[in-house]
Amino acid sequence: MKNSVLAALADAEAAFVTRNPASRAAHERACAVMPGGNTRTSLWSEPFPLCIASGEGCRITDVDGHTYVDFLGEFTAGIFGHSSDVLLDATVAAHKAGINLSSHNTLEVRLAELITQRFASMDLLRFANSGTEANLMALTLSRIHTGRTKVIVFERGYHGGVFTFAGGGSPVNAPLDFLVLPYNDIAAAEAAFAEHEIGAVLVEPMQGAGGCRPATREFLAALRDLTQKHGAVLIFDEVQTARMAYGGVQSLLGITPDMTTIGKFFGGGLAFGCFGGKAEIMAHMDPRNPGSVGHAGTFNNNTLAMAAGIAAIETYLTADNLAALYARGEDLRARLNALFAEKGAPYIVTGMGSIMNIHGTDPEHDIALRRLLQFDLNARGQHLASRGLIALSLPIGEAEIAGFLDCVAEVLDARADLHAAQEAA
Repeated sequence: MKNSVLAALADAEAAFVTRNPASRAAHERACAVMPGGNTRTSLWSEPFPLCIASGEGCRITDVDGHTYVDFLGEFTAGIFGHSSDVLLDATVAAHKAGINLSSHNTLEVRLAELITQRFASMDLLRFANSGTEANLMALTLSRIHTGRTKVIVFERGYHGGVFTFAGGGSPVNAPLDFLVLPYNDIAAAEAAFAEHEIGAVLVEPMQGAGGCRPATREFLAALRDLTQKHGAVLIFDEVQTARMAYGGVQSLLGITPDMTTIGKFFGGGLAFGCFGGKAEIMAHMDPRNPGSVGHAGTFNNNTLAMAAGIAAIETYLTADNLAALYARGEDLRARLNALFAEKGAPYIVTGMGSIMNIHGTDPEHDIALRRLLQFDLNARGQHLASRGLIALSLPIGEAEIAGFLDCVAEVLDARADLHAAQEAA
């Protein structure tokens, strides 16, 4: 089994190299000025990443002229697809009116109003430039508010470039006093609160980069009870999951945290982050208050992101649109799992709504199986992450989903002997 999977993967990788000479040349050029030709690690995969020249709607075209249906959706940030006249008009108008105005502007309060209306957990908010920054500031405020330094996070969690907890954590993580617990483990959380003075709990309602693993409602409710009992701050990182409903996953579950972080699509496709919470927590950043803490950021209220965010929320991120996208994703995940079962293929899909992840069912060969599937689908004009991540965008409709499922079925039929050998092993 091992040799056959690795041999098939090697052949698929070689075919990818042959098919994409311009992407390979672009990568080699990039290597001269960036380490590994890369400035965003999540985009890297062997033997080199595709270099994309353009995108429109839910399709992208690479420098070799191949067009793909984009099922990756910019790792959940690209919910609008790759072109929108609405967002274009909003950003052009903002640019014409001035992008750096050296003071408060007319757009930021409107965006803040629109966001606080959606999230019961946000009495007040502040803008930032990324989800990473939003989580950093939320944790900082929580530690100031409680006077406690220890923060609970969870194994395989990801809260931005300096908050990644897969494989025991990362050497680039911010040097905070983290206590890393198993996800969905209520007993472990109870034990941690019994033993430590906890300042904050930072949790994803579904772990995105951690493999699209949803939290159980019981687990999140237990965290809500524990933080309230012990006076800690509960932070929901909804940078990805806010797309699941008008008020995020917290509204679906009926669990209101003390603080929430969002980002990505609430900036209309531009660099954006936001953190907000209870008024008494956010008051630490009120410059009218004695002893308030500063929060700098030249581009926190930049007019391009403010205008794009307003247009995105008012036009696209409606309750009806998000509910339809959620249902579309639930349906796709069910159909994929049914197809894998029907074909006897060694894959399963986990996730929630419009975000999901394909996994190999053989832990020893999980990575190889996912990469093989990615190469096979790429050759048929379907784009997803090498780790198996799928994030639907609003322009993806039933025609694209049907085409994707047809390609998956074709791939599984072509690899039937390989899958049968794995089953027998």
